[in-house]
Amino acid sequence: MELLSEEAVAREIAEAPGWNREGNEIVTTAELKDFRAAMLFAAAVGHLAEQVNHHPDMTIQWNRVTLTLSTHSAGGLTSADFALARRITALR
Repeated sequence: MELLSEEAVAREIAEAPGWNREGNEIVTTAELKDFRAAMLFAAAVGHLAEQVNHHPDMTIQWNRVTLTLSTHSAGGLTSADFALARRITALR
């Protein structure tokens, strides 16, 4: 998978509400109703990730789920990261 140019990353992040760039990663935090809702959201994200074989790092803190996307094999951000980010955003 090919790394996106800085211009492409800037365009993608501008169209990714709720996602922020942190170096070679994009990050979002979903705040949900309670722990159960957070776990269900994390499971839904896991299902999406398995469908596209692209897996985010996840941190669950009671009702908050933080997701970090980067294409480790490419060493940074690729179109796969933003495609999955759009699918995750649609879950909210």
